[in-house]
Amino acid sequence: MTDPHQPATAPGTDPADVERRSAIAEALGKEVWPADRDALVGKAQESNAPDGVLSALQRLPADRRFTNVQEVAEALGLGTEQQRF
Repeated sequence: MTDPHQPATAPGTDPADVERRSAIAEALGKEVWPADRDALVGKAQESNAPDGVLSALQRLPADRRFTNVQEVAEALGLGTEQQRF
């Protein structure tokens, strides 16, 4: 068991993946879901997202709809938490 007072990264993630996913989530917000790649890229552009976020979103499959950031992260090959609680 880990100490809840110490910073930790959930199993299945690494700190860089957490940062990338956080930047994507910040650029997209909560109102865009569900959305396909083009809608996500458009929302990120409206939010003046960093180039790294835009290029990551442009690599998403064009024929898929995403319902949340977790699905986007998985599609991009970023580590994701396997269990939250």
